[in-house]
Amino acid sequence: MRIETDAGGGARAAAGAEAGRMCPLDYRYPPATLDRAPDLAAEALYVVGGLYGNLAALDAIEALAAAEPVPVTIVLNGDFHWFDAESGWFAEVERRAARHPALRGNIETEIARAEDIGAGCGCVYPASVSDAFVARSNRIQSALRGVAAPEAAARLARLPMRLVARVGDLRVGVVHGDAESLGGWRFAHDALDDPGARAWLGEVARAARVDLFASTHTCLAAYRDFDLPGGRLGVINNGSAGMGNFAGSRSGVISRIATTPSPHASLYGGIHGGAYVDALAVDFDIDSFLARFLARWPEGSAAHESYFGRITGGPEHPIERARPRRGIA
Repeated sequence: MRIETDAGGGARAAAGAEAGRMCPLDYRYPPATLDRAPDLAAEALYVVGGLYGNLAALDAIEALAAAEPVPVTIVLNGDFHWFDAESGWFAEVERRAARHPALRGNIETEIARAEDIGAGCGCVYPASVSDAFVARSNRIQSALRGVAAPEAAARLARLPMRLVARVGDLRVGVVHGDAESLGGWRFAHDALDDPGARAWLGEVARAARVDLFASTHTCLAAYRDFDLPGGRLGVINNGSAGMGNFAGSRSGVISRIATTPSPHASLYGGIHGGAYVDALAVDFDIDSFLARFLARWPEGSAAHESYFGRITGGPEHPIERARPRRGIA
């Protein structure tokens, strides 16, 4: 689908572009923008994407960090807003989020726009996602835009879309989507497992000069480890910090990348370039979160229809699909 820019350089949708599926031009960036000095250095890095307004999950994540033997840098990897479409809840998420380095995801980017360009939620959903689900996501996004104070929207607009972290000798590219787009889906588990992915992965790894990409956007967790002609590349996608990630589980997931072994149980992981890479479960107070969720999103509402089943029972995504695989693609 065609995306045009307006006279001021902003992205807008061309006629016929579908809200929730179109990819705004300003979501895109060359992988080489990551070939730079690190934006931060950390002994332990927690990549926390897809918090979705779940402050009980953030409480649990901060408790995990407090129990670490080394200082922890918590990076909010976009989409920390979503269910918090109520002014007090939204403001509380903003206050808590401001304590940590953060990237804007598609949700924050579309909240921050001065004008609605017709991107809807900005999720860039593939054809496998139903039209009904896309429409509900667009309604949630519209509700969020309606409660965001102007100063909050301005703060979100200033957040970067990507950053480079150094953990020991490891260069980590933290991106919300993939190596080329804020709304990209090429770090989804099934995309990474596509035999045709190898050439592209090699290209973006060389251009970005990173050892590991940490991503979120696809909302399903995965960890893959590739032996490429240019060297080894890891990709870890935390799925969602604020919702269940695996069938039968209510726990969020975050990515931990550190110079020391995790003091917490690892769902899966590996060692890459001397750094420990792990997926950690976020076991939050589900009753507290559900009370707030249901007060804003009762049965029949857009978020309830799309997400209540996942919040209470996890998605149809067995953990075996997420666990690391070596030398694939």
